[in-house]
Amino acid sequence: MTELVAVASDRIAAAINPLGAELWSLTDPARREYMTGADPAFWAGHAPLLFPIVGALRHGCYRIGQRVYQLPRHGFARRSRFVLTAQEPAVARFQLTQNAETLAAYPFAFVLEVEFRAEGDCLRQTVTMTNPGEAPLWFSLGFHPAFAWPLPGEAGKGAHRVRFAEDELGPIRRLDPETGLLLAEAFQSPVRGRELKPDAAQFAADAMIWDRLNSRSLTFGTEDGSRIEMGFPDTPMLGIWQKPGAPFLCLEPWQGVADPADWDGDFRTKPGVVELAEGASRSFRIDVRDEPG
Repeated sequence: MTELVAVASDRIAAAINPLGAELWSLTDPARREYMTGADPAFWAGHAPLLFPIVGALRHGCYRIGQRVYQLPRHGFARRSRFVLTAQEPAVARFQLTQNAETLAAYPFAFVLEVEFRAEGDCLRQTVTMTNPGEAPLWFSLGFHPAFAWPLPGEAGKGAHRVRFAEDELGPIRRLDPETGLLLAEAFQSPVRGRELKPDAAQFAADAMIWDRLNSRSLTFGTEDGSRIEMGFPDTPMLGIWQKPGAPFLCLEPWQGVADPADWDGDFRTKPGVVELAEGASRSFRIDVRDEPG
């Protein structure tokens, strides 16, 4: 049986699985669930952490100089057991470091820390990547939270909207359905001004991807009912995804994307990849607030 780690305030409660340091549950004072039920008929994930890559690699591998390495889609963090390093009623911290298995696929020493902090109506998840080595390293990172769709309350799916903080009139990107690689062409965005009306048909071609996002926050929910607000100040890209017809919607802030379909370059020059100097750290966070109806 999976032993989850709990954090809570007087307004919000969360439960985290040390496997992947993955958020499994987010509830309000009435114990209403805001996360996916993870029905395996659709998708068994909850909110995996994507590291050290986001999305798929061309041929399942990447190159650094003359060396070639293999990684599965979204990397290895979501399948790795993190160590619980601190736990208080409102705070939990988890840590992952390199081992023989990670070094075979990703040739860098690293310290990846994930902190969950409940404050009032907000759950803050902060991911900090530290380079303990004596040379630079490169990585991408993404969040993948799947929220209940519909959210708690009486409103149906059709009443829900995603509202961006800024106008998002630019085109979106799509993935090749067979390879999961980023297609070269741009597609017309379904956003009208700042508002997206999500519909299952939009995901027949997999995720919608904003690789030049103006917004750093959004809301998801209904006008007069339940809503969540999500801030993501450190990530410049966003994916929105579901299995068509599933009872969840993934709102995914990213630093990085899948390989372009024709990509044959060095990983260090891939769009969205971060260079981290020796001894340096870099943090990425998402703040999720519930606004119950």
